[in-house]
Amino acid sequence: MALWDGRFAQSPADDMIAFSCSLDTDLQMWREDIEGSRAHATELARAGILTPQEANVLRDGLDRVAAELSSGAYVPEDSLEDIHMAVEARLIALVGDVGKKLHTARSRNDQVATDVRLWMRARLQALHAALVELVGVLLDRVDRDGETLIPGFTHLQRGQPILLGHHLLAHAWPIQRDAQRVYDALKRLDACPLGAGAMAGTPHPIDRARTAEALGFSAPVPNAMDAVAARDHVIEAVSACAIAMTHLSRQAEELVLWSSAEFGLVRLSEDYATGSSIMPQKRNPDAPELVRGKAGRVIGALTTLLIMVKGLPLAYNRDLQEDRQALFDAVQTTVRSVHITAGVWRTLTIERARYAEALQGDFLLATELADYLVTQGVPFRDAHHVVGCIVAWCEEQGGDLSLLDAQRLTSFHPALGADALAWLDPRGAAARRRSLGGTAPEAIEAQVQQLRAWCRGAAVV
Repeated sequence: MALWDGRFAQSPADDMIAFSCSLDTDLQMWREDIEGSRAHATELARAGILTPQEANVLRDGLDRVAAELSSGAYVPEDSLEDIHMAVEARLIALVGDVGKKLHTARSRNDQVATDVRLWMRARLQALHAALVELVGVLLDRVDRDGETLIPGFTHLQRGQPILLGHHLLAHAWPIQRDAQRVYDALKRLDACPLGAGAMAGTPHPIDRARTAEALGFSAPVPNAMDAVAARDHVIEAVSACAIAMTHLSRQAEELVLWSSAEFGLVRLSEDYATGSSIMPQKRNPDAPELVRGKAGRVIGALTTLLIMVKGLPLAYNRDLQEDRQALFDAVQTTVRSVHITAGVWRTLTIERARYAEALQGDFLLATELADYLVTQGVPFRDAHHVVGCIVAWCEEQGGDLSLLDAQRLTSFHPALGADALAWLDPRGAAARRRSLGGTAPEAIEAQVQQLRAWCRGAAVV
C-alpha cells in the first residue's frame, strides 16, 4: 500500500517502483532514521500530541526495528521504496495503529534531510580524524627520514637540492588544510531540519529547537523550505572530499614514480604492493595507483551534485534522492583512501643513500653559484646570465659542474673565487635555505613543531 493511496486509484507500475526505489542506498542510514524518529516521538509527547505511554510504545518499537535491521531479521522489500517507509511499515507491524501517529508534524522531506545530516556528522568526524592521523604519519616519516638528500623538481626536472622532510611537509600542509575544510563543513552541517514538514512547517505545537538539541544539533534550520531543499552542505562536504582526494592523488603519483627503478627512492612494503600474474619480479604500487584512480570517482560525485541542484526550483524535488549515492560514495571512498595512504607512508622504506652521490656536481646546483655571486654584489639577473654560460660550457664538454675548478670559475666572472666551489655541495645548499618554510633542517623542524601542535589540538575535536 502506497502512502498516497487515498489520492490514487492504483499503485505505480512495477518498473516505476523499481526505478524510484532507493532502499539499497538508504539502508546505510537506518540508524540515523531511527535516531531521528525516537527524538520526534519524544517531542510529539512533550507537545501533547502523543501520550507518554504512546511515546514509550513507539520508542520501544523503534528499538525492536533497529535490532531486527542490525541482525538481518528484517529485510525491507523494495516496494517500500525508502528507509523511512521501511522503518515505519515495520514499526506499525510491531506496535499497531499507534505507529501511524509517528509521522505527525513531519514529512519524508525533513526526515531524509535530517538522516543525511546525522550520517554526515559521524562520517565527517571520522574523515577529520583520519586526515589528522595522516598528517601525523607524514610528520613521523619526517622525523625518521627527513634529512635524506633528494632533488627537488619543477616540471619533473631537477631544480634544487632539498631534504626529503621539506618535500613531505609540502604534502602534510595541504592535508592539514583538508582537515580544516572538513571541520568547517561540520559547522555548517550543524542545523536540524526535523519538524520542517514538507516545506511550510507544521500547525502542530512542536518545539523544533528541543528536537535539534535532542539530536545533538546546535539549532534547527531557520527556514522550513530551506531545511528540505538545501544541499549546499552536501556539496561542501563532497567538495572537501574532492580536494582532499586530489592531494592524495598527487602523493600517490609521486609514490608510484619514486618506487620505480628509474627513481629508486622508496620501496613499498608488501602490505601495500602486489605482484604480477606473469612477471615474477614485479612489485606493483597498487595501493597508490588505486588512490589515484579513486580520486576520479570523488571528483565525479561532486560534479553530479552540482549539476543535480543547479536548476532545481524550491522546495523539494525527487531529483534530490540522487544526492545520497554520490555523497556516501565520495565520503566513504575518501576515508578509505586516507587510511590506505597513511598505511603506505607508515610502512614504506626510504633509500636514504639514493641521491647522496648522484647530486654531486649536478646542474641542480647552478642556482647556488648565482646566489653566491649575489653575495658578492652582482645583480641577480647578471648572475643568472653568468651561470647560464657556465652550464652551457659544461654541457659542451659533456660533463656537469664537477668540471669546474677555481681557475675556470674566475674565467667566467672575477667575483667567482675559489670559495665559490664550497657552494657546490648539495647538502650545504639545502642547509643554507634557512628562511621561513625553507629546506634547511631548522626550518623543517619549525614546521614539524607547528604541525605537531595543530595535531594535538585537532585530535580532540
